[in-house]
Amino acid sequence: MPRYEYACRTCGESFELSRPMAESADPASCPQGHDDTVKLLSRVAVGGVAAEPAGGGGCCGGGCCG
Repeated sequence: MPRYEYACRTCGESFELSRPMAESADPASCPQGHDDTVKLLSRVAVGGVAAEPAGGGGCCGGGCCG
């Protein structure tokens, strides 16, 4: 289930909720009980290092450049 980050406009606290995508825009109360919250844009970090590009590399996957 996706996690969404919210911020409370009343107390300034940030918090996360796990909820279905269909409920991502639904109102959320902060842990302090305030209802004036806003959903934040999430920053996604993907880690790891690829040894070589998928498909053998090259501009077209290694097959048509020459």
